[in-house]
Order: sequence, then structure tokens, then C-alpha cells
Amino acid sequence: MTNSMFADNQFLLGTFASNCSGGMSVTKVPERWVNSWENNLRLATMLDDAGIDFMLPIARWIGYGGETNFHGGVLETMTWAAGLLAKTQNINVFATIHVAANHPVVAAKQIATIDQISQGRVGLNIVAGWNQPEYDALGLQLVAGHEERYAYAQEWFDIVKALWEREEAFDWSGNYFNLKNVLGDPRPSRKVPILNAAGSGEGRGFAVRNADFLFTPAIDLGRSKEEVAALKKQGADAQRNVGVLTFSHVVCRPTEKEAKDYVQHFGQANADWEAVDNLVRLQFAHAHSFPHDLLSLIRDRMAMGHGGFPLVGTPQQVAEGILALHAAGFNGTTLSFVDYAEEFPYFRDEVLPILEQAGIRKAVSA
Repeated sequence: MTNSMFADNQFLLGTFASNCSGGMSVTKVPERWVNSWENNLRLATMLDDAGIDFMLPIARWIGYGGETNFHGGVLETMTWAAGLLAKTQNINVFATIHVAANHPVVAAKQIATIDQISQGRVGLNIVAGWNQPEYDALGLQLVAGHEERYAYAQEWFDIVKALWEREEAFDWSGNYFNLKNVLGDPRPSRKVPILNAAGSGEGRGFAVRNADFLFTPAIDLGRSKEEVAALKKQGADAQRNVGVLTFSHVVCRPTEKEAKDYVQHFGQANADWEAVDNLVRLQFAHAHSFPHDLLSLIRDRMAMGHGGFPLVGTPQQVAEGILALHAAGFNGTTLSFVDYAEEFPYFRDEVLPILEQAGIRKAVSA
């Protein structure tokens, strides 16, 4: 039996960053997302019942400052995933793991354990590293060159794969790890979906070699269409089927004016601009996830939804935005909301039926 993330008959939908304080909105409004376990479990139950495909967390160790210290409170992703998967039936839940802060033998064992808890619904999001202040906080060295970062990540994941595939104990002598008599027992019951967000050439090479899904922003859909086609060709040339996912922020209201007014309220008038600027500065300094020639243009999008594609308007307009992502070649998108648990039911009731009617989503069986 294969993981449902690999179904090729519908546009994948997930949520992003509900384990983080504020979610994806760098805002001071009082209704901003509270990332408590209770709220995450409430959200996961609703998503599971609605047929949403996956939940994806962000692994953070320090916040971005500002009045709200955006992402200062974060539920750790392995334990978060294990808990949610134990309480749900169908949804997939990813753990996001920084390779520099997590030993591959430990991470492989954790994922294999969660595979048993979930009956094969766990995924792994691999982060090679980019956020210098987090490395400083953990007493780690962030290697300046992307080439070495991804060389380390490659050896890390090669060990994880060996532990999941080999049936006999083995030694490992590499550039970064020297292991003696290691054995993966238990091993995952099925193929674990692997996700990686990458913008640099080295990062995208890593993703094409190893990931099932490459995660990338959708800033300009004309540009995205060419980018997605190129990424899929790069995968095909390597004889790998690599899906491309993006992330979106939803503000769905009965009228377009209500939606736009709310964006102005939470994403402009009440944005935590100090935290936004810290986030943008760090993206410029250390990450290639966002195209640097466009990053300066999307400060407002950073405040609204961490740079996610804006899905703002009526249910029909939001659905049309998702259909445009599908038409651009994306295989799916994550969704975020200012308050996930309060806003998702309207999306579920009003937007999902439009997507089902359009043929990119299947109706949930009663």
C-alpha cells in the first residue's frame, strides 16, 4: 500500500506552520493563531474529516523578534507529528528536521516509530540549514557555502535511507559520519514521502536527487509555470518523478471587500513590521528559498502570509486562485489562515466543493 501523498489524481492540499506561534501571519491582531496542542489537535481533526492531504510544520528554535516575537513559540515537529497521527485516521503529517541538529540514526528511528503509530502516514521534510541566529543559539556552525551544506545533507540522508533499506547491520565511514554496527529496526512499512524546500542550484540538485516533493514559492505565476516545468524536466532527466508544491495564504470571505479589508487590517495596519523586516533580512542574508530579485517586492506578502501566494476574496475567487496554481503546473499547495481552526470550516464548506466540481479534488466519502 502506498502513501496517499503519491496519489496522482488530485491537487494536494495541506496546512503549513500551525505548530508555530502566529502561524504564517506576522501580525499583532489578537485573533492571530495560538499554536497550542489543543488548537493543533482541533485543526487536525477537522482537516482529517475534510479529506485534506497533509500537515507540514516549520522547525524553529528562536523567534523573529518584534512585538510578537513571531515564531518564538514552536511545538517540536517529531513529537507534534507523532501525537497528531495517533489521533487521526487518514491525513499525512510531516516532521521537519534540520540535519545539523538531528543525528541521522536517531531521526531514522523516530520516523520508523511514527510510521507504526500512523500506519504509514508520516512524511519527512529535510532542512539543510540557513538561519544563522538559530545555529548560534544551538552552538552550531552554519557552513557558508551551499555546496558543503548540501554535501552534509546528502550524507545524512544516505544514512537514513540505508537504515530504512538494509536488513543487516553495517558500518559507515564518510566525510561527516563514522558509524559502527548500526541497524534500522524497525523500518518504515512503506515509502516515506520526502519533502525539501530549495532555491539554490545545489539545493535543487539535492531535491531532485532525493525528494518526492520540492517546495518553492509562487510569486509570479508566469515565472512559476516556467520554473515548475524546468524542475519537473530536471527530475525526469534524473529518472525521478518530483512533484512541486507551493504555499498559499487564505483570506476567504463572502465578499471581496470583506476579504481585502481584513488583509488591510491584519497584514498592514496591525502587521508586526519589526518582525517582518527581521524575517526578510534573514532570508536575504542566508537563504535562497525566495528569488532574491523578487524578495524586496514581497514585504507585504511576508506580513500577510510569510511570502505565500495570496488567495484573497470570495470562495469563487479563492478557488480560481487554486485552479491557477494547478494550471501553472504545481502538484499542490499548503494553506494558512490568521486563525486556522476558526477560518478553515468556511473554506471547507465553500471552496472545496468548487474544486471538486472543477475536477482537481475528489469528494470525501461519507
